[in-house]
Amino acid sequence: MQSNRESARRSRMRKQKHLDDLTAQVAQLSKDNNQILTSINITTQHYMNVEAENSILRAQELELSQRLESLNGILNYININSGVYNEIDQSQTLQNTSADSCLMNPMNFLYDNQPIMASTDMFHY
Repeated sequence: MQSNRESARRSRMRKQKHLDDLTAQVAQLSKDNNQILTSINITTQHYMNVEAENSILRAQELELSQRLESLNGILNYININSGVYNEIDQSQTLQNTSADSCLMNPMNFLYDNQPIMASTDMFHY
């Protein structure tokens, strides 16, 4: 009878130790879970900030592209029409030989306006 009591006591001690171990494991897993949730929340917030910044940059890139297209259109218009002005200006230049009159007229420049080239990776914000 003594050995049955001792065996039952040892069995209860093993069960209690197992229960204590499981309780400690639950506490550790809960702590790990909270750390993971905190990390997920921080990462999600960072992701949302990056998405907002990307949205702003996309809008700026679109606006700058439209401006560039508009400026290139203006330059093309000037280049197309500069031939007409150059013919008129050449006859006027022969009449007006002063250096001031040649330099004051922008249509007398000897170069064509070049298109403006840009890419989105050259803008650093």
